[in-house]
Amino acid sequence: MTEEVPAFNIIEVHALTKVFNHEIRAVDGVTFNVGKGEILGFLGPNGAGKTTTLNMLSTLLKPTSGNATVNGHRIDEEPDEVRRSVGYVFQDPTLDIELTGRENLDFHGRLYHLNRTLRRQRIEEMLDIVQLQERADDLVKTYSGGMKRRLEIARGLLHHPEVLFLDEPTLGLDPQTRRSIWEHIHYLNQEKEVTIILTTHYTEEADYLCGRILIIDFGKIVALDTPQALKAQLKGDVVSLTFESAAMIPRIHPLLEKKNWIRRINAVSNTTNQSSIGNMMHTNQPTAGSPGIRNDPHRTKSATSTVKQTNMTNHPPTAKQLNLLVDDGGHRIPNIVKLADEAAVVLESVELHKPTLDDVFISATGRNLRDQRGSFMDMIRRHRIMRQARGRPTPG
Repeated sequence: MTEEVPAFNIIEVHALTKVFNHEIRAVDGVTFNVGKGEILGFLGPNGAGKTTTLNMLSTLLKPTSGNATVNGHRIDEEPDEVRRSVGYVFQDPTLDIELTGRENLDFHGRLYHLNRTLRRQRIEEMLDIVQLQERADDLVKTYSGGMKRRLEIARGLLHHPEVLFLDEPTLGLDPQTRRSIWEHIHYLNQEKEVTIILTTHYTEEADYLCGRILIIDFGKIVALDTPQALKAQLKGDVVSLTFESAAMIPRIHPLLEKKNWIRRINAVSNTTNQSSIGNMMHTNQPTAGSPGIRNDPHRTKSATSTVKQTNMTNHPPTAKQLNLLVDDGGHRIPNIVKLADEAAVVLESVELHKPTLDDVFISATGRNLRDQRGSFMDMIRRHRIMRQARGRPTPG
């Protein structure tokens, strides 16, 4: 499916790259556009490059190479104009909990040089939007997590930006509060016509809110399209097999690979710093040139070379699950169970479902997005990003 070209791109990004300490390539040549009034979701695990990209687009970080324009202003030449055009809700809390909600908004308005009358007007407007009028004069330290998040969104909108960056806006919130934040985001986009870039590692959040989804992994864009188009590219049903131990997967894999009704086999690893078998393609597999899933050629070379072979040297040693993309999955489950018996492996569970964004992510990256934990290198990368953003030298 070809992506629709927006009538007006409020953000244009070309080959944007950020390298830390000459070796950590946090963002690696990303190119994309965001249409005015769009909600674009950045979907990816911790350390994928989502926050680093937003920090460059908001001028908090200088790119190593490449460039971008936001609301017609280049991020390298017109940083002040870019900052006036954007609001930013950070992943980590940045409110002053010893001030009231109203005082936090007033302080933010002063930073943007809003006069007293306009500040008061905007504060009341924002408090109404996020439904915090009754708690506006309470100290923020008495707020719940959801209330704090809503106040941060109100603060990001106070100067009426054209673009709002939301970095993991519902991280750590309970499901009910998360759904409430979704409704606020949807309202801002539909009623206030605010363009939004939202980073998340919740696939259900991206599916619900975003018109298009950009999947980023290891600093590269591996997929970009609408949620419906991305899921539609995975033709067939997904059968998830969980085994008693990781050692059983190499025994059944050759038998599965011989079946022409299995379109793709993915060994799923929950560990970010483990290698993965990636995508072992059979037929009807989207290629690097397709409009939706765009695989990183450096990471798919080893994966594609395993097609029709039984070489499992790249198999993640901790993986206990295979995801199969299967034609007519409901009727094929008995065949799969029979193959497991032939291979003398023990199946703990077999699940059947239509392709989801989780499956799209696994197909594009070879890794499971759920319950990701940042690797040691992810933590180093984030530490260096924050030091550079604060203007401190990075050791070493």
